[in-house]
Amino acid sequence: MAGPEEFEEFVAARTAALLRTAYLLTGNHHDAEDLVQTALVKVVPHWRRINGNPEAYVRRILVHENVSRWRRRRWREVSSERAPEPRAPSEPTDERLALQQALAKLAPRQRAVIVLRYFDDQTEAETARLLGVSVGTVKSQTRDALTRLRQHLPDLEGDWLPVPS
Repeated sequence: MAGPEEFEEFVAARTAALLRTAYLLTGNHHDAEDLVQTALVKVVPHWRRINGNPEAYVRRILVHENVSRWRRRRWREVSSERAPEPRAPSEPTDERLALQQALAKLAPRQRAVIVLRYFDDQTEAETARLLGVSVGTVKSQTRDALTRLRQHLPDLEGDWLPVPS
């Protein structure tokens, strides 16, 4: 295979077939599109070295990526006999709006620490790993962010603002 022009031609010519394969693997149009995109992104760095049939190479990536996606999702998804009852759309309350405004006033790293720690329920170590910082940085950012949130939301302090450890 040659350069970028040939890759673009391949993508234009074979995307529909790759999407069909991905749909059959995933059973969902959106997941199929994501799977094809992921596979094509993985192919780009190796494009010049692919000999023979590039479609077979891409399809192999589709299959392997689908298995990996399935393994990552397996523990989160639960099948049931009937669909869950639809939830009524929740109206934003004054407290939720105040919280959104207060979070928007935090620095990006402080906001990320608060969201990961208290909304996504991550540990300090997991948060540090996700953000690429030390645990000490997570602790100091949490302390500073909670202090700022308490200043912006003095009425909500007892209801939800945690005490930093």
